[in-house]
Amino acid sequence: MQVIRIIPITGIPIIREGDDLGLLICEAAARQGTPIEDGDVIVVTHVVVSRAEGNVVNLNGISPSEFAKTIAENLGKDPALVEVILRESKSIVRMGGGHLIAETKHGFICANAGVDKSNVPGERNVALLPKDPDLSARRIRQRIKEITGKNVAVIISDTHGRPLREGEINVAIGVAGIKPIRDRRGERDLFGYVLRVKRTAVADELSSAAELVIGQADEGIPAAIIRGYQYERSEDATAKELIMPKEKDLFV
Repeated sequence: MQVIRIIPITGIPIIREGDDLGLLICEAAARQGTPIEDGDVIVVTHVVVSRAEGNVVNLNGISPSEFAKTIAENLGKDPALVEVILRESKSIVRMGGGHLIAETKHGFICANAGVDKSNVPGERNVALLPKDPDLSARRIRQRIKEITGKNVAVIISDTHGRPLREGEINVAIGVAGIKPIRDRRGERDLFGYVLRVKRTAVADELSSAAELVIGQADEGIPAAIIRGYQYERSEDATAKELIMPKEKDLFV
C-alpha cells in the first residue's frame, strides 16, 4: 500500500527576478527538516517561476489597443490588463459575464490566458505564464539534482476552472521527470473487467493535491513535496500531452 505525504515547503523568501529557485527550494526543505529525497515530486506554482524568470509586466507601461478597450468596456476589466491577455493569447474562446477565456500560446485554455495578479508584488504588476513551462520544470529539476544528487520530478502548476464544475483546481502546465498521464487501458478492475478508456492525468491530480498545502492567500508557500507516490519516470515528458485535441473537445 502506498503512503503518500504532502509536505509544504515553508520559509522560501519572496521570489524576485534572477533568483535561483531550485536552490531556494532545496535550502528551505532542508531547513524545515524534510530534505529532498529520491523519487519526490516537487510541485511549484507558476507565479514564482514567472517572477524568477522575469516574466512580470507592469500595466502602467501598457498601451491598450482599441480592440482591448472595447473588450474591457464590455467586460468591466482594466483595458491594460485586457491588452496583456490578448498578447498572451492564440485565440479568444469565450467572453461574457466579466470573464475572458482564451487559448494561450502554449495551447492551454484558461481564464485571462493565465495572466495572474495574485501573489505578485506591486499594485499594477501581473505575472504571465512561463514562456516554456516544461523547460522551466526541467531547469528546476536539474538544479535540484546538482545541489542534492537526488532524482526528482518537477511539476509547474496553475489554477484553472473546469467546464460545468464550480470552483477551481490546480493543474500541471509544465512537467519534468514524470509521465503526466498514467495509461491504465488493458488493466483489469476488481471484477475482472478490462479497462478500455482509463487514462489518469496524474500530473493534474498531484498538482491539486499539492494545492491543499500551497498558499493561495497570505500563507506564502509556493511549493510542496509529494513523497511516496510511485510514478512513471520520463526524461522527455511534456505537459502538452495533457492538452485535448480540438476534435475531441465537447465543450469548446
